Amino acid sequence: MDRKWENLEVNLCEAVIKTINELGFEQMTPVQAACIPLLLRHKDVAAEAITGSGKTLAFLIPMLEMLQLRETPLKSHEVGGIIISPTRELATQTSEVLNNFLKNMNNLTQLVLVGGNTISVDVQRFREKGGNILVTTPGRLEDLLVRKHDINLPVAVKSLEFLVLDEADRLLDMGFEQTLNTILQYLPRQRRTGLFSATQTKEVQQLMRAGLRNPSLVVVREKLNNVSKAISQVSTPSTLSNYYMTCEPENKLSVLINFLKTNGVEQKYMVFLPTCACVIYFHAILKILLPKNKIFCIHRKMKEARSKVFAEFRAAESGILLCTDVMARGVDIPEVHWVIQYDPPANAASFVHRCGRTARIGNYGSALVMLMPSEECYVDFIFRNQKVILEEMESLDSLPYVIPKIRKLHLNDRAIMDKGMRAFVSYVQAYAKHECNIILRLRDLNFGKLASGFGLIKLPKMPELKNKNITDFEEEKIDFNSIPYREKQREEVRQQKLNVFRDTGSWPTKGQKRKRKQTEPWSETKKNKQERKERRKERKERKNAMALEGKVKKKKKGISKEEMEELEKDIALIKKFQRKKMSEEEFSEKFGVNE
Repeated sequence: MDRKWENLEVNLCEAVIKTINELGFEQMTPVQAACIPLLLRHKDVAAEAITGSGKTLAFLIPMLEMLQLRETPLKSHEVGGIIISPTRELATQTSEVLNNFLKNMNNLTQLVLVGGNTISVDVQRFREKGGNILVTTPGRLEDLLVRKHDINLPVAVKSLEFLVLDEADRLLDMGFEQTLNTILQYLPRQRRTGLFSATQTKEVQQLMRAGLRNPSLVVVREKLNNVSKAISQVSTPSTLSNYYMTCEPENKLSVLINFLKTNGVEQKYMVFLPTCACVIYFHAILKILLPKNKIFCIHRKMKEARSKVFAEFRAAESGILLCTDVMARGVDIPEVHWVIQYDPPANAASFVHRCGRTARIGNYGSALVMLMPSEECYVDFIFRNQKVILEEMESLDSLPYVIPKIRKLHLNDRAIMDKGMRAFVSYVQAYAKHECNIILRLRDLNFGKLASGFGLIKLPKMPELKNKNITDFEEEKIDFNSIPYREKQREEVRQQKLNVFRDTGSWPTKGQKRKRKQTEPWSETKKNKQERKERRKERKERKNAMALEGKVKKKKKGISKEEMEELEKDIALIKKFQRKKMSEEEFSEKFGVNE
């Protein structure tokens, strides 16, 4: 099928065609060819298309056309288009693409409204320059609409022509359903709405009913070659090669480092980790173990630095980005060669979205998920659930020097030891909450080997380790209080607190002292618990016996209604007398003092 832009059913304005040529887009992708004519014919559209299929142009081009064809041009503080994205990275990326078009259009402006900066900055920018197209995250837009903040945004959006919900399934996964419903209440009903997502869920269908009027459904999927018809439709691009690798938990980190070293420093990698604490810890150790590589990290708890790191990694020709699922949706990073999932993601849909950070818009790329032996059934699960076929890759050898070197880092810097402990705890807790916990079970983990694979020198105290076999873990035989922070000021503060602890037995904290908990043997704890249980049982039996004999005291009856009314009258008389609205004789007579 020929999808040249000249063959589009509706003519595009010169500024749009000029920008398309400048960006080098010679022909439309299937989702663009399907959505653009529908939207320009004033239809609402709900589009489902695999990640990297060109959805951004599918809604930007019709939005710009609608605003260009208005009978009365928009004023600077009138909002004609709104694009809602789940993350600030995706919003920033959409804004960059939009900016390429606006360079050739002098009559339209855009404004990016996302977290990471104070809301007063956004308010000031809108008051000074306005914004005909808002690229925003849902929380920031709701705040500006509800609280107003010295700008009347509810009035500004009355001119809205086109609303876009980008990565709608992700918006709902992140808990923005109520926020979106609030936003929709402020927007005019006579508008076009485009809902774009990689998967159609029940929540997305509910949002379609709430925000779209008789929408046209567009579904674009890839087809596999040389595979049976039963699995003819897949969720990932045909240019993406999907692999899995099985390795023991104690070797997993070492194998990852070997993989990164083997494939070379000139390539670009995205490594997905389950928690923010894991990203922080791996970033700290990989910077030391892979000095030739550029190591970046992005996670949810970062604030202003997130945008800066994201821009740096996009501009870099090579490097390793350690990240959480905050980078799994929609973001377009040029020439990512490998997407590595250190663990199966929390839900099956995220697997596809993570893989979609490579092999975008016709380019080739590879994705690898690292599994432990107890997780091999995930290969069949992801095929049945997402129609993704994983090809086995032979596991690389573990590098024998890696774990000893990491343990040495722990011994020399308490900060790294603390990060490792937090990463291990968060990893176990995240694993326990896994969506696929029927096949990825916490009880199947070998906690000793897992802790060894993290390079820990001691195990943290956590309930998940209670009664677990940890004989595979070898703890360092040292006084852990002797491990210093490399940062001098931080170490001085710790030494002061340590001296107080040694003198008093209590660790000083801000405002109060934390008493050292007296420990007791597990057998003693169990015995005391059983004794308390027996005492409760005896009290219950004694109470039942007394009830049968009629010896249980009757509860006192409450105050009757008549008594309450009488009491209120007396209180009213006292107040009247105190305010000197009646004489002492009248009070005595009515209150009954003489009687």
